[in-house]
Amino acid sequence: MFFFKRNTPSWIILVIDIAICLFSIILAFLLRFNFSIPKSAMLDFPIVLAIILSIRLISFLLTRSYTGVIRYTSTDDSLRIFVITFFGSIFFVLVNVFTYYIYGHFFIIPFSIIIIDFLVTTFVMISLRMLVKLAYAEYLNPNRDKTNVVIFGAGEAGVIAKQALDRDAGTKYKVIAFFDDNEKKVGKKLVNIPIYASEKISEILSSNTVAHMILAVQKISTARKQELIETCLLNNTKVLSIPPVSRWINGELSFKQIKKVVIDDLLERDVINLDKHKISADLADKTILITGACGSIGSEMVRQIAEFPHKQIIIIDQAESPLYNLEVELAEKYKTAHFEFILADIKNEKRMRRIFEYFKPNIVFHAAAYKHVPVMEENPYEAVTTNINGTKLIADLAVEYGVGKFVMVSTDKAVNPTNVMGASKRIAEMYVQALNHKGITKFITTRFGNVLGSNGSVIPLFNKQIAKGGPVTITHPDITRYFMTIPEACQLVLEAGNMGNGGEIFIFDMGDSVKIVDLAKKMIKLSNLTLGKDIQIVYTGLRPGEKLYEELLNNKENTMPTHHPKIMIAKVREIDEKVFFTHIDELVNLISKQDNFELVRKMKEIVPEYKSQNSMYEKLD
Repeated sequence: MFFFKRNTPSWIILVIDIAICLFSIILAFLLRFNFSIPKSAMLDFPIVLAIILSIRLISFLLTRSYTGVIRYTSTDDSLRIFVITFFGSIFFVLVNVFTYYIYGHFFIIPFSIIIIDFLVTTFVMISLRMLVKLAYAEYLNPNRDKTNVVIFGAGEAGVIAKQALDRDAGTKYKVIAFFDDNEKKVGKKLVNIPIYASEKISEILSSNTVAHMILAVQKISTARKQELIETCLLNNTKVLSIPPVSRWINGELSFKQIKKVVIDDLLERDVINLDKHKISADLADKTILITGACGSIGSEMVRQIAEFPHKQIIIIDQAESPLYNLEVELAEKYKTAHFEFILADIKNEKRMRRIFEYFKPNIVFHAAAYKHVPVMEENPYEAVTTNINGTKLIADLAVEYGVGKFVMVSTDKAVNPTNVMGASKRIAEMYVQALNHKGITKFITTRFGNVLGSNGSVIPLFNKQIAKGGPVTITHPDITRYFMTIPEACQLVLEAGNMGNGGEIFIFDMGDSVKIVDLAKKMIKLSNLTLGKDIQIVYTGLRPGEKLYEELLNNKENTMPTHHPKIMIAKVREIDEKVFFTHIDELVNLISKQDNFELVRKMKEIVPEYKSQNSMYEKLD
């Protein structure tokens, strides 16, 4: 205990290393002469001993090989010792060559002695260090205290993950098995640990108490990854994954970089293939204006557009702190991008007009909107002024100042709306479509469902509730939602914006709808908690305006495919533009009265399919 609690002084390590060298020389002589050293060799022994020990001592002092902390010896330390002893032995060879020509065909150190001394010195020095390291690890973590771990991927990444566990003396993990889909590896051993077929995962996990499975495969399909996570969840095994090689610190994986799998991994889909050449050509030398640029979608749009060639990116948001935070982030990450950060409200006509007049944007991505259903149900005035009138103002300015393309970010809640927020977004969709032939501007709408991790979405809420010990609150046991990751949604917005000719509503393939209660149960399991024991789920009832099931298309709509498998074009019903613009003017004129019922009544007149649910406005239907 005294030994392991203190760092051994460097001079003691140096003395031990020299003692190892002395032992190696003696052993080399004994082995060279079959443990019977002749007198002639004994006469040369003191000279050989002096030469070898002197060179070893000088090499150790010059390279400071004795200064490392022995109990944390790494592969690099072992390689360093090998190099030091190797070049020391090369020097002995040079001494032999020198004595051969100076003293007349005489080798002062037999070559066999040099070889044996090199092998023994290297082996003993490295072995002693590794022995101390293992002893220290065992002292900290006896086998009885270790937690069982399995690794999926019996390749180089799997070995590196195992080494990362071993290097971290503070861990208490024991790898009991490797799994791999490659049948050629099955039945063999890797670093003395058996390799099993992936079909054996359930059997091994159920017959052993396994705390973690580490996914140590750099290239794995999303479907396969999700399958493995589901298997582990069924067996109460936590899943960890290693980051891409590009994110390893100095090319070496650290145990702290091995992160637990989150719910996003269970909902993610295969990587989207973008037509980057066309998008690049579309954005090149363009001034791009993004409204709501500090929100979840808007900020990701900024990040993705910054990767493409552009002239300038105008970032507009009315939230001061998020705007500042985004500015700090982008300044660190994108050194060559050209940003302009503007604190402004899209409802301020004079401010917006000045921005359009000064910057003359070529492309507008309109992501600014209020989006929380219950909040907008209580505040229709704000929904109309921002989601409808704010969109109207930005769209009108786009036409007036000859913007080439206007891409609006909409929502699945605009389909058969049951709430104020969805109805306001549907009216905004109708307005930008109606403007499509009023100038040179191409108006394009993109419509998709919930995005994972967005501000106020269900997943961050569940994470907070789980962290506090619950309960996890769900409005209804049967409620379902479509989900998409923020990067995926923004990639599809870029792709749709590039392919749009104006007037389209692009629908994104959201995959299958997800039952929220199942989502919550998986998040609880991923947090290593037991439902009903460690944490509870509580049903609170549907909120005002909330649907049980979201839709991506109106019943009267159908879709047409595009060249991209995840993007479709919605065929929407025709609207009488003259009547519609009259309705919009009347709605805008109602804003000043701040009468919520009158505003909602007019919205229902504009969008006949808008039927309120669980709302005070049902009486208007």
